[in-house]
Amino acid sequence: MHTHTLEKWQHPHRFHNENRSAERNTMKVIWLTLIMMVVEIVAGWVYGSMALLADGWHMGTHFFALGITAFAYYYARKHADNPDYSFGTGKVAVLGGFTSAIVLAVVALLMAVESLQRLFRPENIRFDEALLVAVIGLIVNLVSALLLHGSSHAPTDCDHHHHHHDHNLKAAYLHVLADALTSVLAIVALLAGRQLGWVWLDPVMGVVGALVITRWAYGLLRDTSRILLDREGCQETHGRIRELIEADADNRIADLHLWKLSSSQMASIVSIVTHHPKPPGHYKALLKEVHDLHHVTIEVHVSEGAPCVDGHA
Repeated sequence: MHTHTLEKWQHPHRFHNENRSAERNTMKVIWLTLIMMVVEIVAGWVYGSMALLADGWHMGTHFFALGITAFAYYYARKHADNPDYSFGTGKVAVLGGFTSAIVLAVVALLMAVESLQRLFRPENIRFDEALLVAVIGLIVNLVSALLLHGSSHAPTDCDHHHHHHDHNLKAAYLHVLADALTSVLAIVALLAGRQLGWVWLDPVMGVVGALVITRWAYGLLRDTSRILLDREGCQETHGRIRELIEADADNRIADLHLWKLSSSQMASIVSIVTHHPKPPGHYKALLKEVHDLHHVTIEVHVSEGAPCVDGHA
């Protein structure tokens, strides 16, 4: 077979989410996070505030997690055409989201431990300095959240209940939200401590924040692990594929595999038994309306015995 004839039937395997806007905005957020981290660490050292120093290093963990996000975008784009990846680099961003979710869970654990320690061993808090830096931190986090929010994709049919289906971007967004939540809770606790003397509220708010962040991390870990472990796609798409194939002639699906190649793109292997076999292209055409299905492999088996319906049905 001539090479040019073979090339006609070949197709690319670019299944990663090409989101250059998110990649650029993630880099902006990384720089904002780095600057804020340095400001908090220097301010904590100058004012002798352990709270500010701790929050500065806390920002450092988010800086690291955002770096994972940026690297995942870069790596997926650079190796998009690398034949070593059978189905492209679509899962690199998902892996980045999974790793960032683990970092987020660790941050929540450290927050909870530190908050419980301070609840039983209260420390002196320099309210004015801490409030100033917490407000600045909140502003930075809100700006960062707006940058990442503007880079999100519209949800897919199977992910209509999620705001983001780019799990790498969602991980970065959750890290920024975690920082914003921490700042809001810190501002409330610091104001109550300064005005009412409720010093105990600061560590309590820390525990509350840790619980909320843990829930976010769990949701992201659940969503990304399903994709990484090739857990079959949504049942709605599964049923639609079966319906479209079996409505044509007397086709019956003997075996059907459906999985995600990235956060939003799916692949399927369909084994069909029929008395009236047709070329694979015919069955692929039947599935055109399943928009998120980007890679389909069709296997056709001829059924023995008398046909159940007319071959032209």
